[in-house]
Amino acid sequence: MDKIFVNQFPLTTENRPITRNPYEIHDILHLKISLDFQCIWHYFNPMPYSQIKKTLVLLLALVLTWTLSTQPVQANAVNKSAVVLLVTKDSAGKMLGMGTGFIVKPEGVLVTNYHVLLDAADITAVMSSGDRVKVKSVLKVDREKDFALLQLTEGAYSTLEIGDSDQLKEFDYLSALGFLSQNALQANGQSNGKGMVIQTFGFILGIHPQAQTDFPFIYTTASFGPGFSGGPVVNQKSRVVGIATVEGRSINLALPINFIKPFLDSKDEMSLADLLKADKNSKEAHYYRGNYYLYVQGDPDKAVKEFESVLKQDDSFVLAHYDLAAAYQSQGQADRAIREYERANALNPDFPEGSSNLGGYYFRQQKYEQAVKLFEQALKAYPNFIQAHSNLGAVLNKLNRSSEAVPHLEKAIQLDPGFGIAYFNLGNAHINLDNLDEARKAYDMAVEKGIDFLSLHWNLHKIHSRQGRSVDAKRELEIILQIDPQNPDAQKKLKELSR
Repeated sequence: MDKIFVNQFPLTTENRPITRNPYEIHDILHLKISLDFQCIWHYFNPMPYSQIKKTLVLLLALVLTWTLSTQPVQANAVNKSAVVLLVTKDSAGKMLGMGTGFIVKPEGVLVTNYHVLLDAADITAVMSSGDRVKVKSVLKVDREKDFALLQLTEGAYSTLEIGDSDQLKEFDYLSALGFLSQNALQANGQSNGKGMVIQTFGFILGIHPQAQTDFPFIYTTASFGPGFSGGPVVNQKSRVVGIATVEGRSINLALPINFIKPFLDSKDEMSLADLLKADKNSKEAHYYRGNYYLYVQGDPDKAVKEFESVLKQDDSFVLAHYDLAAAYQSQGQADRAIREYERANALNPDFPEGSSNLGGYYFRQQKYEQAVKLFEQALKAYPNFIQAHSNLGAVLNKLNRSSEAVPHLEKAIQLDPGFGIAYFNLGNAHINLDNLDEARKAYDMAVEKGIDFLSLHWNLHKIHSRQGRSVDAKRELEIILQIDPQNPDAQKKLKELSR
């Protein structure tokens, strides 16, 4: 039997919420809640093969691995001394969390995410040299777009060059820089950013609106680790084109820098104390606190209260409905979760993650045709949505439309070669089509990527048996019995093969 999974994306900042935490149908590798159905994952409308030029660009981009690396690919070196670790504390001096920022003016103007500042009474910028500088004031806050400009105490600072995000296009090289929170904490619990700037590499999957319709995000494969919130995302010339905001396996979202550029010369200053007062009744502040309670503290009850506070102020707040659904799911209230996802989808049908998640719940309810429509809706909004491609492929397998599933699953793998579940679903599609060699290759790749489902090994046993490879068939039975030692069918078949 195939699998389907519902997953939460991790937070971008250690102990801080991010703007989005999609409760996705996902592959097993990212899963926290699993259901014994078809595995749904990734994204993407198949790229027409006739588009040779675009395919070549993609193949080149795939060389830019999603894993952490230390050397950029034919890119200018980034001035890492302008990237800082931000440590926030509350009014009692207790550490709230960490994030990343980057300096854009030599007099000490720094850019980060608004959510990094939430509830902070004190912020320290830790330079890559280990030097510590206090944040003097707040120059600009945009809660909706989730960015802030901060003023450091007087001094002369190294800076990053600002680029033009309007020039970005699909499959362009991108690199993200930030501090991994777990690395920045010393054994005594003190923060230390010396020499710890991490750089990751990838490419652009698309530039699309997310939950809010009035501005887009850069969707990139460059990984944003926990603590990267507010860090710079740079192009091949090492110019800042975005700010890391949302993190997931293949969904990493950066706000385009051109939304921030008009405010870089802001002079009006606000104290952190004044920001705390202003945030008391802010719907966005309630929303981010809800994220913090749900995804960091694991307290859905507190999260529900925060999201409900948001919706009392503004019932059209799409993300509050979206994450309230995740909170209800954590409480085991599936029906209420579905209603909130449906509400989010009704408010914004072009919110790709919302459509994909709701499609996953419909899949669980065996509403397969409705699930197909929602995954197709997600792909229409975001054609390179890996999760939706894999999810759609899985549903099409369930509907015995495996020939239609194959291109979606191949697309997911093309854009994320490490995605084991997509290989598993592709194997299911090929075995449905009686393409045994292709099915075996896909299952073998799934195993190589860490997938170890009973159904996978049973299918491999079936393939080996039909193709006369009794030794391989026996090995699969032995693996099944390692996973499920009391499996009567495997015990019986193994005895038969051992005679």
